[in-house]
Amino acid sequence: MRFRTCFCSLLLLTICNVHQAAPPAGWKIPADVRGGVMIDNYFRKETAALTQQTARRIAAVKTTADWVQLKKELRKELQEMLGLDPFPAKTDLKPVVTGKVEHAEFTVENIHFQSKPHLYVTGNLYLPKQRNKKLPAILYVCGHGGVKKNGVSYGNKVHYQHHGSWFSRNGYVCLTIDTLQLGEIEGMHHGTYKYNEWWWNARGYTSAGVEAWNCIRALDYLETRPEVDATRMGVTGRSGGGAYSWWVAALDDRIQAAVPVAGITSLHNHVVDGCVEGHCDCMFMVNTFRWDYPLLAALLAPRPLLISNSDKDRIFPLEGVIDIYTKVRPLYELHNVPRKLGLHITEGPQLDTQELRVHAFHWFNKFLKGEDPSPLIETTAVKFFEPEQLKVFDKIPTDEINTKIQQSFTLTANTPPVPESESTWKKMQSDWKQQLTKKSFRGWPDIATGTALNMKEIVSRSSKGVTLTHYTFQSQPTITLDLYLMHRDSLKPADLDLVVLNALDQPNWEEFVASAKVGFPKEFADEKTIPADKAAFEQEQKMFATFKWGMAYIAPRGIGPTQWSQTQRKQTQIRRRFMQLGQTQDSMRTWDIRRAVQSVRAIPGLQQTSLWMQGKRTMAGNVLYASLYEPNIKRLDLWNLPTSHHAGPIYLNVRRILDMPQAVAMAGSRSQVRIYQNNKQGWEFPQQVGSQLHWDKKQLQVRVVK
Repeated sequence: MRFRTCFCSLLLLTICNVHQAAPPAGWKIPADVRGGVMIDNYFRKETAALTQQTARRIAAVKTTADWVQLKKELRKELQEMLGLDPFPAKTDLKPVVTGKVEHAEFTVENIHFQSKPHLYVTGNLYLPKQRNKKLPAILYVCGHGGVKKNGVSYGNKVHYQHHGSWFSRNGYVCLTIDTLQLGEIEGMHHGTYKYNEWWWNARGYTSAGVEAWNCIRALDYLETRPEVDATRMGVTGRSGGGAYSWWVAALDDRIQAAVPVAGITSLHNHVVDGCVEGHCDCMFMVNTFRWDYPLLAALLAPRPLLISNSDKDRIFPLEGVIDIYTKVRPLYELHNVPRKLGLHITEGPQLDTQELRVHAFHWFNKFLKGEDPSPLIETTAVKFFEPEQLKVFDKIPTDEINTKIQQSFTLTANTPPVPESESTWKKMQSDWKQQLTKKSFRGWPDIATGTALNMKEIVSRSSKGVTLTHYTFQSQPTITLDLYLMHRDSLKPADLDLVVLNALDQPNWEEFVASAKVGFPKEFADEKTIPADKAAFEQEQKMFATFKWGMAYIAPRGIGPTQWSQTQRKQTQIRRRFMQLGQTQDSMRTWDIRRAVQSVRAIPGLQQTSLWMQGKRTMAGNVLYASLYEPNIKRLDLWNLPTSHHAGPIYLNVRRILDMPQAVAMAGSRSQVRIYQNNKQGWEFPQQVGSQLHWDKKQLQVRVVK
């Protein structure tokens, strides 16, 4: 019976979402069903919008001059999204050869270099023994194939050694480098995927950026080798290595031919079909500029590019790979070089198969050696060495920063000097807000052309001296939220002196329901697991009887009535989907709070009523930022507000712009701010700004509560 109820609810809600209609009156949708369908439909709609936006950018390219300009813009955006804008300084690589392994046809040098001071890259350099001139070079970037014995990591370069061996036996210099996650020095790719380190998003950090930078520096190293013809360098790798091949080829024109294998698919595959769940953080840029992946592939045009994949790959599905190829092909046709773009599909799952290798070998022979047609491939790619033979370090360097590179790779904003004048302060605020809008809240709808609120009154009831009115409003297409307004039953909204908008996190939602269901049990009948709190309701009664106040309540998306699955894995992957769309869960909840402010103002009689806002914990931060974008917020009451975005709320790139104390100072210029916490520490900057600019003492107060 439970299954049938949920299935019927799911079907009805899906139909209502498609037609943008409300469920029939009295029909109760379980919160997890409503929230799950809502967020799935939201992701589908947002993804479609970004796919169309990407298609428009490519379609606007009519001439090669158009492409030169767009390519410049795209490369700058990609740098930003990989945490590489500005590029780090190209410091001394300090290359060291720690050993050599001999084969009859080639030599392997075990090497390391430093892509940044103390950021070590370990690798194997395969050098043909027969050479009478400079040779083309291949940078081989490894996928997720770590090799460990007795707890010692030998690096994924050992797993992929057969590629280096083949290239060197066929007249190429090949540098195979370890990745951060699975190298001899074991760093981390899995910040958001596994360890809930969402501050990576706030910092604008992705492990993909480190991999991209290590690849760029690997090209720098190859250029120093006397055996290498630096005008003929290519890149390849599979899975993770396929992704890193895209990064370096997109950013660096020294790559003259590329064969990314199983390293890219469409945004639809990642967000709607769920492929993001099969990938760690190293596969993704921080999608600040809201790309679909054809834009990444486009950055290689018109250089030779072979997109290689198998047809039953679950995390790089065939339709997404073909979509990338189809959307990039017009750029190659525009340049009259359609032969420089290839699509190679083999049968099978995601494996390092001989079929995939052979076509890659032919591609490089054609475009780096000029062998067209490429000669018959007579030698196979085989492994010759034991892991110990290819190991670089006897001992891990004590000065390595590989294991903590996420703490320093992207630059964060320093605490600024306290402004000396009002004009200086206005300029600082304007600059911050402009950057926040562009790089942290770019995923917000355009408010000038956005969705109407479509506000509806669902029910209004009076009980025990209190009136509760339940409204719904549309924050975005597919995101319909609930707004509750409570006040003395003898008053109308127009009679109120003050309305306080409470933005609720899940614990606050449960507290609100526990109190409200004492007077309004029918309205909250579905919340069976939350016991009524008579004492809390009686406090509300007294407040309403004493003051002409209204209390409004909004639970942003994913909380309360729109709560989606509460399993940790599902929560994690929903948050990762937001990042794929150039958003975060917190940034879109902040948008919901903004829309709730607009909804309160849309209630007849409340257009000019004094409005306060309050929230707790991370939601207090969302309230704070919402107040920066909505006018006429009289006061903010912020409980246990995090003192840094490292703890939340998480917005893309926000730590590259400012931190929470600066945001509090901005809010203090617009609204009275009350911060409640168990000490007075953390808010020195806004207090100093207030002192310097002679704010009234009531403007900003930090109150100690136990």
